[in-house]
Amino acid sequence: MTAETAVALPALVLVLSAALWAVTITGAQLRCVDAARAGARAAARGEAAEEVRTVVLRLAPEGATVSIRTGADTTRVEVIATIRPPFRSPLPPVRLRAAAVSATEPGVLAPLSTAAEPARSPSRTGDLASPEPGEHE
Repeated sequence: MTAETAVALPALVLVLSAALWAVTITGAQLRCVDAARAGARAAARGEAAEEVRTVVLRLAPEGATVSIRTGADTTRVEVIATIRPPFRSPLPPVRLRAAAVSATEPGVLAPLSTAAEPARSPSRTGDLASPEPGEHE
């Protein structure tokens, strides 16, 4: 009986520590996903990048990094975190990554066509697409 206990107890501890590590990783991944979603929604609404970063870092696991890319059509927020076991263990750290994409709200960014439009002189009020009579393109 003592021999079986001596063999089974370390195996039980190993299985228990692996199970706890798996639960820790799963919880951290869910926090990364939630943080990325919240950040993508906030950035797509047009909130300042520092406000978005603050919201994401509040929800993400400790030590996470945030990447925010806002475009005319979509906004993407990516959260990357490295999770280490909370106890002394030979288990390796795990790198987690979650990304969320949201449609950018109208008016958050100026459309590319207006940003690239040449400046007009004050004396000219006509449309650039249709030149005034007598003008050459």
